[in-house]
Amino acid sequence: MSALYPNQMTRLSERLQDSQFSQLGDAFFTRLQATPLSQPHYIAHSSRLAQELGIAEDLMRTEDSLTLLSGNQTPAQAQPLAAVYSGHQFGVWAGQLGDGRAILLGALCDSAGQETEIQLKGAGLTPYSRSGDGRAVLRSSIREFLCSEAMAALGIPTSRALCLTGSAQMVYRETPETSAVVTRTASSFIRFGSFEHFYYQRKFEELRQLADFVIQRYFPACLQHENPYQALLIQVCERTAEMIAHWQAVGFMHGVMNTDNMSILGLTLDYGPFGFMEAFDENHICNHTDQQGRYSYRNQPSIGNWNVYALGQALLPLIGSVEQTEQALSSYRQSFEQHWARLSSAKFGLASSQPEDKVLIDDFFQLLQANHADMTNSFRALSHLDQQASDADHSLSNLFIDRTGLALWLQRYRQRLAAETRPDTARKTAMLATNPKYVLRNYLAQQSIERAQQGDFSEIQRLLQVLQTPFEEQPAFEHYAALPPDWAADLEVSCSS
Repeated sequence: MSALYPNQMTRLSERLQDSQFSQLGDAFFTRLQATPLSQPHYIAHSSRLAQELGIAEDLMRTEDSLTLLSGNQTPAQAQPLAAVYSGHQFGVWAGQLGDGRAILLGALCDSAGQETEIQLKGAGLTPYSRSGDGRAVLRSSIREFLCSEAMAALGIPTSRALCLTGSAQMVYRETPETSAVVTRTASSFIRFGSFEHFYYQRKFEELRQLADFVIQRYFPACLQHENPYQALLIQVCERTAEMIAHWQAVGFMHGVMNTDNMSILGLTLDYGPFGFMEAFDENHICNHTDQQGRYSYRNQPSIGNWNVYALGQALLPLIGSVEQTEQALSSYRQSFEQHWARLSSAKFGLASSQPEDKVLIDDFFQLLQANHADMTNSFRALSHLDQQASDADHSLSNLFIDRTGLALWLQRYRQRLAAETRPDTARKTAMLATNPKYVLRNYLAQQSIERAQQGDFSEIQRLLQVLQTPFEEQPAFEHYAALPPDWAADLEVSCSS
C-alpha cells in the first residue's frame, strides 16, 4: 500500500483532508465539531483495513489516533460535518432525517486521487439528532465493527470499520449503557434518502447538483450516455441488486432497509439489528422492531426493488420521463436474477448451466426450510461431498431431520454433478471458497459484548481474526462454527441496537 499511501508513517490527524462531498455547500450538510467523549480508551481496530489505508500499525494505538477517532480532536486540514437526508422508514415517508449521531471527519486520498471518507458513529449531537443523544452504545458498536469487516471478508460490498473506541460515559436506551465510537469508512456515505430529501422539498437545483456530483465522482461513464441521469439510476439499480443477491447467498439480513440506509454506491450501510440466517426460515425477521416482517429474509430482494423505485421517483425530474425512468428501474430485477443465478450456482459447485438447475437449487432450499437446517453449516457440509456417496455425507445428513428426503435430493444432485467437466477436487475447492465456514452469529457477537462490558476486549479481536478468513478451516477456532446454544434462542435485536 506504500505506493498508494506514501506518507503512511504520518499521523492520521495530519493526513485527513476535507472530502469532495464538502464542496457541495451548506444545503447538503452542517459543519460542526464532534462532542468530546469522556476519557476514551482503545478497544480494537482492523489491521487489514489500516494496511489498506496505508496506516502504520504502530499508529493505531497512539494517543493521537485515540483522541482523533473518539471525536476529541479535529483534523488539521479538515472541517467535520454531518449530512442531511430524508427517507422512507418501514415504507412510510419520514421527512427530514440526517446524520443524527455520525460526523464525517474528512477523507484520505490515495496517489490515484481516490478518496476514502472517515466517519465517526456515536460522536455526539448534530442538528439532525431529533430526540436522540448522538451517542452509540458499546453493544451496537461492537456488532457494527465486527460485521463490517466480516462482510468485507465475505466479498460483499460494504462500508468498513477501522477502529472502535469506548468510554465509561453512560448513555440511556432501555437501560443505562456505556458509550463507544465506531470509526467507519466508505468511498461515500450518500444515500437514496439524500436524493429524496431534495426531491420532496422541491429543491431541484440541489437535486441536480447532487446527481452531477455522484456521476462525476463515482460513475463518470454515465456522462457518455444520452441521458446521464437515467444511466445513473441503472448503475444504482444494478449495484443494489448485486449487493442484495450477495446478502441472500450468505443468509445475511439487514433488518432496516429504509431508503435512508441504502447506499447510492451499493454498499451495505448502517449495521443495526442485522443477523445471519441459522436455522433456515425464509420468513425469519432479525429485527424485533419489525413486527410486520417487512424486512424478512424472503422480502429483501423485493424491498430492494421498492427502494430503487423510491429513488427513481426522486430522480424523475432529472431523467425527464416516466418511461425512461421505468426502463432504468427494470434493470434491478434483471440484475438481481443474473447475480443470484451466478451466486447460487457457485454455492452448489455448478460451473456449467443446465435447464434443471433452478429446480434442483430451489428444492434444496425447500429442504432447508422444511428441516430448519443451519444454512451456513449445510452449505459448508455440501461443499465437502464427494462425487460418490462417502462418510462425508454424514456431516450434511446430521443437520436434517428428513434424511430420506435429503438422500433423494442428493441422488439428483450427484447425477447433475456427473455432467460437470471439471475434476471433483476442483469443484470442492471452488465450493469451499464460496460457502463460508464462519459468519457472525448472534450468539458469538453477544459473547464478545458481554466480555467487553466486563472490560475484557480480547474476544472482539479474536473473533475479528476468525471472521476475516471465513472460508478457511481454522482448526483452532472450530468452535466458532458450532450451532447456537439453546440460550441464543432468546436473543433479540431491535432498532435500538
